[in-house]
Amino acid sequence: MSIPALMNWSGGKDSALALYHALHDPRYEVRHLLTSVNAHYQRVSMHGVRVALLEAQARQLSLPLTKLELPAAPDMAEYEHLMRAALAPLQAQGMHHALFGDIFLADLRAYREQQLARIGMQAVFPLWQRTSPDILREFLALGFRAVVVCVKEQYLDASFCGRLLDEEFLRDLPAGVDPCGENGEYHSFVFEAPYFRQPIAFERGEVVRRTYPAPDGAGEVGFWYCDLEAV
Repeated sequence: MSIPALMNWSGGKDSALALYHALHDPRYEVRHLLTSVNAHYQRVSMHGVRVALLEAQARQLSLPLTKLELPAAPDMAEYEHLMRAALAPLQAQGMHHALFGDIFLADLRAYREQQLARIGMQAVFPLWQRTSPDILREFLALGFRAVVVCVKEQYLDASFCGRLLDEEFLRDLPAGVDPCGENGEYHSFVFEAPYFRQPIAFERGEVVRRTYPAPDGAGEVGFWYCDLEAV
């Protein structure tokens, strides 16, 4: 029998490809999506994508979606409390495995595994330790299409924000930038996928800059966001 599982869904390319592999893996039955959302702005955390577009993805997948609504800047204790509360009803439905699109950040994987183990769940990483260029090229070869919705200005300038994720984008990345943005260089929104019934229609809006306090408390970190609106 297949193992019931939930997908930690960001709406971007890595979670989309991880889901693709999970759907083709007879060991798992993906039953649910879980996404962290900024409660005040109603946008996907970090990515800045409107909830309406997130919900459109869930409809294309025909999977129920739980939105973990977070305050603007939760501390770790608050985040972990809210996450446990969101996971409890999914566990009650028999889901004790959680799928992630992480690729090579060992400390992040260890954190996820430890936190889930505390509540009797197991983390699964379908893309783990594959090379980033191979992941992105497989993503494109399978027919996925995505648009870049956020870039960290430490790595990429505003011109990369709003671009299609394609071979030209990959060629234009500066040296030292991970092709999949695994270090937080950029985030994306998937609007076409092999498992979508049809592409998600959207319009690009303005590109804006936002700053946030640096994690170490020294200064600020800048990001560029391209707003997308469902049509």
